[in-house]
Amino acid sequence: MFQPDHDGVFASVQASQPRRYFACVVLFLLGGALIYTALAQPPALPWLIFLLAFGGSALWLGERLWRATQFGIVLTETELRDTAGRLLARLDEVSHVDRGALAMKPANGFTLVLTKRHPRGWAPGLWWRIGKRVGVGGVTAAGQAKFMAEQIALRIRDRDA
Repeated sequence: MFQPDHDGVFASVQASQPRRYFACVVLFLLGGALIYTALAQPPALPWLIFLLAFGGSALWLGERLWRATQFGIVLTETELRDTAGRLLARLDEVSHVDRGALAMKPANGFTLVLTKRHPRGWAPGLWWRIGKRVGVGGVTAAGQAKFMAEQIALRIRDRDA
């Protein structure tokens, strides 16, 4: 197994800068195009409300993605957390790692199945947590996420042995 760095971090996952920029630009362009369409040629009132709401939601999501992907995710001896300090999962609560092609996981990432339920959480493009599942990935680098998933799987194997 690998040794931690001076901060006790065994593996880290950061947002890939090209993917981060591309995802944000797409969301901002979508939001802007929807709002422009609604205001340039106003349709019937229900469609106008729909276009404005959907456009505003896309802009809001783009801003959330931009802010969330400034942080990263780190694996320590006992936990998986983001660099802002939010705990994603404790390693002693991880049942197994899903990273197969047919697993329900984020793009370029993996899913942890936990033994206990946790409150919902979400950092767009980086991670999400619903019930007993934690998904890591999105606009992250595939190599970093694969390495982190392997490190977690090794720790689970050693723990259960």
